[in-house]
Amino acid sequence: MAATLRDLAELVGGTVVGNPEVCIRRVASIDAGGEGDITFVSNPKYLPRLHECSAAAIIVTSAVQAPGRNLLIAANPYLAFAKIQAFLQGPMPAPQGILPGVHVHPGAVLAEGITVHPGCVIGDGAKIGKGTILYPGVVVYDNVVIGEDCIVHSGVVVREGCRIGNRVVLQPSAIIGSDGFGFAPDGERYFKIPQVGIVVIEDDVEIGAATCIDRAALGVTRIRQGVKIDNLVQIAHNVEIGENTLIVSQVGIAGSSRVGRHCTLGGQSGIAGHLTVGDNVMIAGRGGVSNNVGDNQVLSGLPAIPHKTWLKAAMTFAKLPEMRKELHQLKKKLAEIAMQGKEN
Repeated sequence: MAATLRDLAELVGGTVVGNPEVCIRRVASIDAGGEGDITFVSNPKYLPRLHECSAAAIIVTSAVQAPGRNLLIAANPYLAFAKIQAFLQGPMPAPQGILPGVHVHPGAVLAEGITVHPGCVIGDGAKIGKGTILYPGVVVYDNVVIGEDCIVHSGVVVREGCRIGNRVVLQPSAIIGSDGFGFAPDGERYFKIPQVGIVVIEDDVEIGAATCIDRAALGVTRIRQGVKIDNLVQIAHNVEIGENTLIVSQVGIAGSSRVGRHCTLGGQSGIAGHLTVGDNVMIAGRGGVSNNVGDNQVLSGLPAIPHKTWLKAAMTFAKLPEMRKELHQLKKKLAEIAMQGKEN
């Protein structure tokens, strides 16, 4: 697709400095931009590169001045870039219906305007909403509900009874509704606890590639509206993730824990089981939560502690060998003083 700079400014609620009729066809990086491209600068450290940039237009804040350049002034250039990128990509592909090589159970209900690619299997009682796309190799078990305008990429498995909302994106090989890890001790052996609950994914959620979300042992594992989950994340049975939370790659959340709304869990962080994490909490990468956490906190480390405290501890860590040496010298000196006192 293509649009004028004026059109794009209207799209993102910005204003134009320069030629509003310049034609924009794609978004490019500040180094690769050329004719027909728009780029953006949200980090001040990249401002010196503006004079070398060849893009047709640049998205910046009102604080930036670049005489002779076509600028789109936006309060949040990064957000403006994302909206323009989505617009220039154009709408979803036109519906193609049920393509050859698909197995659909007679008891499944498929709405009009969907696309199901070869190799997909759709079970008895499954329901697929209008405008949804299933790419090759998707497996939908019995009684699954998938809403409207979803994108389900290759290799995704949605197991029995799980419910997917509208406008959900499931990246390749995501597994929704796998068995929770539940085993009852039986002497030296373990007896598998049947996992009879489901997973509910609400509207506007995105699940990353090879992420696993386990079904509940009883009841529901719930991913609430607007949650964004990166690749290679493990969410255990009966977990609940609050609205608009971000979960970065390789996070693990143990069973029956609750994460509040608008949280951010950094890469490789973890939450132990049966805990509650409040709203607006940030856990830094590799942070480990082992106790309940209240609202509006930033935590780091294992076990997770307030980020400012962790920074002080991290700065001290590098000095420990020197401090150990000094402590040894002090102990030796005190022993000498004590010996002198006995002699006197």
